[in-house]
Parts: sequence; C-alpha cells; structure tokens
Amino acid sequence: MLKTEVRDNILLVALNRPDKRNAINDEAILAIENIFSTIPEGVKCAVIYGEGKHFSAGLDLSELTERDAVQGVYHSRMWHRALDKVQFGVVPVVAVLHGACIGGGLELASACHIRVAETSTFYALPEGQRGIFVGGGASVRVPKLIGMARMTDMMLTGRVYTADEGLQIGLSQYLADNGGGLTKALELAHKIASNAGMTNFALTHVLPRIADAGQDAGLMLESLMAAIAQDAPEAKLRLREFLEGRSKKVGE
Repeated sequence: MLKTEVRDNILLVALNRPDKRNAINDEAILAIENIFSTIPEGVKCAVIYGEGKHFSAGLDLSELTERDAVQGVYHSRMWHRALDKVQFGVVPVVAVLHGACIGGGLELASACHIRVAETSTFYALPEGQRGIFVGGGASVRVPKLIGMARMTDMMLTGRVYTADEGLQIGLSQYLADNGGGLTKALELAHKIASNAGMTNFALTHVLPRIADAGQDAGLMLESLMAAIAQDAPEAKLRLREFLEGRSKKVGE
C-alpha cells in the first residue's frame, strides 16, 4: 500500500498501488496518518511520491460504500485528520508529482509544503462531474494555491491543467523532466533538512496561521515567532558564522 525508506535524514514515502493508479482507499489514508504521526527520530524532511505511471488518481471509487450524511462527515474528517498530519507534522514534506494528480491525489499534494511536478503531470478535480464534492481538504487548501475562481472552474467544467500550466498558477513550485522529479525533490529535501529546526517549524506551523489571521493578529504572531527564532542558540550561531564570513552569502 505504502512503502517507506530513510536515506540519511530524509524519509521517503511511496504510494504503492500502481495497478490502481495509486488511488487512495481508507487503508492508504490511515497508513498516511500513521506514517506522518510517527516520523523516525533524526528525520528532518519527508518526500512523498507515487510508484508507476501516476502520483495518484484520487479516491478509490471502487471501494466507495453507500453512507448516510453522518457517516460521510466522519469519512471526510478522517481525511482531514490524516492530511493535517502531513501539513502540520514534525517535518516539512516535498511531493513528487507525475501523471495523474487528481481528486484526492491533489488533496494530498496540496497538504505538502513543496511540490515538484514532472512534465507528465496533469491536475483535475472531477468530483463535480461525478455528482459529489471534495471531502479531503481541497476546498481549503487548493484555493490558497490557485485562487477560488480557478478551483471553481475546475469543478464546474472539469478543466484539466497540464504540468506547465500548474507551475504557472501555483499547483507546483518546480518542474522537472519525466523521471527527474525524485532527484530534484531529494535535492530540495536536503536543503530543507539543513535549515534550523525552529525556522522549519515557523514556516510549516506558524506561517499558515499568520496567513489565515487578520492583519493585527498576523503581525503579532510574526513578531512573537521572530523573537523566539532569533533567541534560539542555533540562530545565534548561524548569525555569528555569517558575520565572521564562515557561511555562504546569497548567490554564492
């Protein structure tokens, strides 16, 4: 269902249902929750990718059972709980996208902090054509990446975005050649892992709350986080190394 491997201080997580285009069923989403709730000690960043030709074709509709409204809410909340562990876990997460990144697959990708898309990637939210609505967090996370109007268009019309288009509108931050996504993701993961832990915490846990807050509350959160971060011993050491010329300057 999912495969994991630790390389140095990077955790690799592979969706491993290539015969199902890595469609996500309940077992898989619970496995994602468990993996990102129990990150091994020493891991500083995680990379999630899909085996086979696709990242993920979304919710496994073949296992979709008839639910009443209450059961449907609980099922949706299970996805929310699991993907919150990705977004607000103990390490930043880089996603490698290729082939289909649709429906629940896009919901998973949007919970990650960095997305590297190979040129084969395509994005869609086909729930609108299937008479259903997103339930794994897309209505919250995807508009923050591309805007509400674009998500509305995707669901109303079934619009499909290519990898190039996805890069332009914010579905990914990086574009890689087919087969090169994991290499690029590992390069980024090692850079992320070299950051101060407090900085990575601030970016993955505090920055989203600042963005959701009103201006006054957001600026206060920023001030508090800046003060906490600069008071950390690691920050003081890194600043001293920079001032003494023992660390690289931007662009070097």
